Amino acid sequence: MTTDQKGAIAEAAIACEAIKLGIGVFRPLGDERYDLIFDTRPTLLRIQCKWVTRRRGALTVFCVSSRRVAEGFRQRTYSADDVDAIAAYCLEIDRCFLIPIELVADRPSIALRIEPCRNNQRQGINWADDFDFAATLRRHQGAVAQLGERLAGSQ
Repeated sequence: MTTDQKGAIAEAAIACEAIKLGIGVFRPLGDERYDLIFDTRPTLLRIQCKWVTRRRGALTVFCVSSRRVAEGFRQRTYSADDVDAIAAYCLEIDRCFLIPIELVADRPSIALRIEPCRNNQRQGINWADDFDFAATLRRHQGAVAQLGERLAGSQ
């Protein structure tokens, strides 16, 4: 698959998960550094979507954008001025993860462990389960937990 195809699949999977949670999902019309906007009522979150693959028991989320320039490729990291969170999708395990920008601002990547370390290290590890998509949204955005309580249709 091309990188564009992978990106499109990741965006669609992340949008689908958000919709399942009752979150409004929107796309920016202009050229922005984020791919999606989540309406978590009352706040809007700017989300950058990433495709990740599994390597040696971890998912490496590359938190950079690449653009072709005259000198070759230019990579830029993300900051809180650009996005509110990085959402990652792994096709191999069919799961989405949400990483608050505060954790990865100006960093090129973050590794999320899905298997125990070979040396049994536990401290300082970013466990993938701690960034589970639904759980992270609920933890960082209190209003999301109440979305299911809204009345459906016109009452």
